[in-house]
Amino acid sequence: MIRSISGLATAGLLVLALAGCGAPNPAETSASPTPSETATPTPEPVEYAPLTGEIVEVGSLAHASIAAKIDNHEDARPQIGLNQADIVFEELVEGGLTRYVAIWHSEIPKLYGPIRSIRPMDPDIVSPFGGIITYSGGQQKFVTMMKDTVVRNIIHGSTGTGDLMYRITDKIAPHNVVVKGQQLIAENTDLAAPLPAFSFASNWATASTAGTGIVSPGFTVRIGEPSVPSWKWSGKNMAWVRFQTGGARDMDSAGAQLRATNVIVQRVKETHEYGYVPRANVVGTGDAWIFTGGKYLEATWTKTDRASYTVYTDKATGEPILLAPGNTWIELMPNEGKLTIRTP
Repeated sequence: MIRSISGLATAGLLVLALAGCGAPNPAETSASPTPSETATPTPEPVEYAPLTGEIVEVGSLAHASIAAKIDNHEDARPQIGLNQADIVFEELVEGGLTRYVAIWHSEIPKLYGPIRSIRPMDPDIVSPFGGIITYSGGQQKFVTMMKDTVVRNIIHGSTGTGDLMYRITDKIAPHNVVVKGQQLIAENTDLAAPLPAFSFASNWATASTAGTGIVSPGFTVRIGEPSVPSWKWSGKNMAWVRFQTGGARDMDSAGAQLRATNVIVQRVKETHEYGYVPRANVVGTGDAWIFTGGKYLEATWTKTDRASYTVYTDKATGEPILLAPGNTWIELMPNEGKLTIRTP
């Protein structure tokens, strides 16, 4: 069965605690009883990655996140480091094409890219994460908008970036600017780590879709023409795997298919106050569809201002959506777009 959706509906905090337990075990009595006790075990300290909800070594993520404007032109594929991102937003740009805003924190790639220029919705998307954003420039008004945020801007071609950002020779310009991610973090140790971006379940079985979600083997999102990516559930990989327009597997430079634990399709209003450059309005509220574990739920998204994360709630219950621990892709689908969901 195929369900098509054309019409208009984000992040919370998760606090999980572990506790150990034990009980006294008195020895047998004698003339002079000496009780023997079993010590109560002390639980190991636990920390959760703020952008994936996964358990990590305590103190291992005490650094900033990196955001980057990633090229999705066919000459930019396969991209470098994209499968290592905690969160990826796909957004409509000119001519019906799309680009990505990728966020890395749990795993910082040695190299990532290719990066491209900034767009007017990017300040609203990136601001809640703080940290750093890297891009290759853009129209001056968009660069100014991005610089007017709390995020540290590192722009290709700026003074002192020559060793950090450079062009590779196995792709053609302008689709060939890459960034040394680990070096970038090492040079910006004064920036704080991001706050938690979503509400996470403790495991797959307690994610929101596990309860009342509708089974779906996959779905297709028409963002623009010719940008019609699709996702299929892979039980083998326990992830949604991505396909480009036309059905070709969408790969990264390491030879692995792009994948996500959670995929969110978020319907947004596209406006054109900047002429031919579209702007996805991600501040406000609207419809969303949450895909996790081979199932989906209808949801509502709300983002109150630029500095806030988007909060996703179950449309039926009003309860916060709990994602499964892992990475997340967010498809920003315009009102004019179309979501086609396959069901058994």
